[in-house]
Amino acid sequence: MIDRSAIEQSPSCPRNSLDRKRVYTSPFNAKAVAGTLPQRVMIFDTTLRDGEQTPGVALSVEDKVAISQALSDLGVDVIEAGFPAASDGEKEAFRRIEALGLSPRICGLARCNKKDIDAAVDCGLDYVHTFIATSDCHLQHKLRMTREEVKARAVESVEYAKGRGVTVEFSCEDATRTDLDFLKEMHIAVQEAKVDKINVPDTVGTISPPAMEYLIAELMTVTKVPIAVHCHDDFGLAVANSLAAVRSGAQQVHVTVNGLGERAGNAALEETVLGLMAFYNVETSIDTRRIGPLSKLVSRLSGIPVPDNKAIIGGNAFAHESGIHVHGVLADPSTYEAFGPELVGVQRNIVIGKHSGAHSVKDKLEGYGIDLTDEQIEQIVSKVKKLADSGKDVDDAELVALASHIMGQRESKKVKLKEFAVFTGMNTTPTAVVSIDINGEKKTGTSTGIGPVDAAINAIKAVMGNDISLEEYRLSAITGGSDSLCEVTVKVGKNGGSKAMSVGKAVGTDIVQSSVDATMEALDRLYCRKKE
Repeated sequence: MIDRSAIEQSPSCPRNSLDRKRVYTSPFNAKAVAGTLPQRVMIFDTTLRDGEQTPGVALSVEDKVAISQALSDLGVDVIEAGFPAASDGEKEAFRRIEALGLSPRICGLARCNKKDIDAAVDCGLDYVHTFIATSDCHLQHKLRMTREEVKARAVESVEYAKGRGVTVEFSCEDATRTDLDFLKEMHIAVQEAKVDKINVPDTVGTISPPAMEYLIAELMTVTKVPIAVHCHDDFGLAVANSLAAVRSGAQQVHVTVNGLGERAGNAALEETVLGLMAFYNVETSIDTRRIGPLSKLVSRLSGIPVPDNKAIIGGNAFAHESGIHVHGVLADPSTYEAFGPELVGVQRNIVIGKHSGAHSVKDKLEGYGIDLTDEQIEQIVSKVKKLADSGKDVDDAELVALASHIMGQRESKKVKLKEFAVFTGMNTTPTAVVSIDINGEKKTGTSTGIGPVDAAINAIKAVMGNDISLEEYRLSAITGGSDSLCEVTVKVGKNGGSKAMSVGKAVGTDIVQSSVDATMEALDRLYCRKKE
């Protein structure tokens, strides 16, 4: 049992053994520690078996080998690599994984029959997980067997597997909907058959955490071998139920990376492990720094994306936009984070959006080596908020482009755009009207073009004089997507470019407006140079 004093935490800045410098959990966790907690919990990963049963997921042999190696590096205790009797491909995957000589035990699933058990053992496995349903619902509608028949089948299978010299874990499928007295009978019977572990599956995810605590406590009265739990997430409680089971003495949890699994999935490895370590200070063999990279690998190979709001490893798990939150996190991460992102091998992300403040923008740009004045920062914040109000998110590349544009801006001395409009559409000749202030004198011009940008630049040339020429025009999308900020670079010349040239740049969401802004900046530079 665990020593309560080992997880006492400071109320002002709570820490625990996960990493006392980077974990900031509630001090009340220490007040609710149960005396039945085990000192250490084994992590049984079933990503390659139950995780692969996620609809639409089919892992190749190479995929399974790659994930097995990553799981071994992570430090899981057991890898349930599949169902050997399912196919020749499954058998080949087991042989390839066994040949790696990984640290975790490699386990194969088998129904309670000799054929399935032989298929697992013949792959070179020394660990078999066998199961049979025990709830009245399954007995009546699926197996069409009596309780006594099921118990006899379970005992026979455990004895046969043990006779083949392997470690045996046994599951009463749908245990959480099985009559408690019969469930206890099953546990007693398979223990007499020398089973090594007994798993308690919440097969359809129908139990609540308090009920799970009660069930495991009851089963502990007759179960002398380690108890494991296998929880599904149909009510979103798989992790909570796994933690509840451990609270009552379960010594092993079945998990999957990213919570993959049938229907709503299984207990997520990353959430379960962090919960065990942060809330209970229970030891596991997991190197948490490898969780982030493993999550990305499994997501890529399975084709199942990780939701941005997924706990621990989601894209937003360590993302901060609100100015108040960012200011706090930059001063001390514990203000708005439960633990540091480096703990699970991911990075903090300061998101720039409508709720961002000067601290967010300044910190983000400093990370790119850009140091701006407070006035320039406020200009960028203002532009970001305007873009955000129109529904546009600003990513890092676009923020840097905005900063570069503002850094290169100069106070206009001679030429200022006062009014601007473009009319275009299907079967309509693009037409532009501009009004420009030149040394205090307002001039208006109009022109057409082959497109709205061409019409706008032609109208500007009409105001500034026909000896103004467009020497170069470059347009680039800073990032992908139809709402990407664009960067326009314009080079204009006087008298065909033989005497004077100038360059202007602009960044924005509207190509036409940005083109006009870049042209006006270039003309202002050119006009000032011309008069000097």
